[in-house]
Amino acid sequence: MIISTGIRPEDRHQIATLYWQAFGAKLGRVMHPERKALRFVEAVLDPEHAICAHDHGGILLGVAGFKTFEGALVGGTFRDLAIQYGWVGASWRAALLSLLERDTENQRFLMDGIFVDPTARGQGVGTALLKAIIAEGRRRGYAEVRLDVINTNPRARALYERFGFKAQATQNLGPLRHLFGFSAATTMTYKV
Repeated sequence: MIISTGIRPEDRHQIATLYWQAFGAKLGRVMHPERKALRFVEAVLDPEHAICAHDHGGILLGVAGFKTFEGALVGGTFRDLAIQYGWVGASWRAALLSLLERDTENQRFLMDGIFVDPTARGQGVGTALLKAIIAEGRRRGYAEVRLDVINTNPRARALYERFGFKAQATQNLGPLRHLFGFSAATTMTYKV
């Protein structure tokens, strides 16, 4: 397996598709229809905030994104939303998406999503990407890595716990759970 930072241009569509497969259940009601969501994600993918895993033949296996003050794997602007959804559609989507926004901080390096191709699951790709995120956090001078995991993703939480991440706090969504399809998110940290 080859771990590298950045995004190859030929992988952009596949990364957007895998991102949607991983997070579409959470974002689908806000970002629908899927074709527009995929176009938006593909357009705003930021190679500066991506770590990718490929097999030795160059096939994309998975991606870990991170967030800094300079951006995120899937960030984008209001204008980017408006290109896909129009100004009115972008307005209500931006307002709802802001409710899921996680602040960056100077204390901990923020992993902002990890997703693995379904055909590559169980092969250590997630573990390799977590190691790469931790190494990137260490390289940037952070003492801890932070992530948030939703309650409807027990497989991811189990991976993080096996790896040594510790739960710090859980935030309940309240009535927004009906919109986003999960009721709570737990912040977890790992000391590098």
